[in-house]
Amino acid sequence: METKIINDIVIVKSKEIIIKDVQSAIDFIMTINYETNCKKIALNKEAITEDFFILSKGLAGEILQKFVNYQTKFAIYGDYSKYTSKPLKDFIYESNNGKDIFFTENEEEAEKMLNK
Repeated sequence: METKIINDIVIVKSKEIIIKDVQSAIDFIMTINYETNCKKIALNKEAITEDFFILSKGLAGEILQKFVNYQTKFAIYGDYSKYTSKPLKDFIYESNNGKDIFFTENEEEAEKMLNK
């Protein structure tokens, strides 16, 4: 896992899956907060289990609620073009129109959204 801090945002890139379930998401939030004292995190989508992107499993809602509960803005950056699910596309659209959770194509866009 490699991290960098830009304008109070922690940008995380990992080749391994970091967020597998709700507990690993909480651990991730707490670790980043403790080590950096930052409340804005961007993470590459490859570091999140694929089950997250199957909305019927309910994992995305549970995990993202933890970020909101811990007052941490969160952006997931990467390529979403392989996903054809209309509910997922709607979820991404609605999230991007909110103020806490964002799905972006790259780190730069994630940084911009987290600074809204």
